[in-house]
Amino acid sequence: QVHLVESGGGLVQAGGSLRLSCAASRSIGSINAMGWFRQAPGKQRDLVVVGYSDGQTNYADSVKGRFTFSRDNAQNTVYLHMTSLKPEDTAVYYCYASTSTLDDYWGQGTQVTVSS
Repeated sequence: QVHLVESGGGLVQAGGSLRLSCAASRSIGSINAMGWFRQAPGKQRDLVVVGYSDGQTNYADSVKGRFTFSRDNAQNTVYLHMTSLKPEDTAVYYCYASTSTLDDYWGQGTQVTVSS
């Protein structure tokens, strides 16, 4: 099992930046994929970015060029650095992990609110 804890959300003005962190309860070096999803009120949970253990990273078109995913295997932590934030980025952001046995895990979510 993997326990995920997000942090770093908050309120920011449009054009601002935030960095989200997701700490895992065990080594992430062998985890097949980790990433971030987000869910706005009344909407489905959507992919923001997923990073694979082979180094490949896939971003949603809406965040390409503005968000950057990174992983620190030594700290068992992944990050989402968000820049040029827009009001439409407002959502609860969830950390995600998928193991080699195809078990999926989610964090509790962290709120990001972007004011116009």
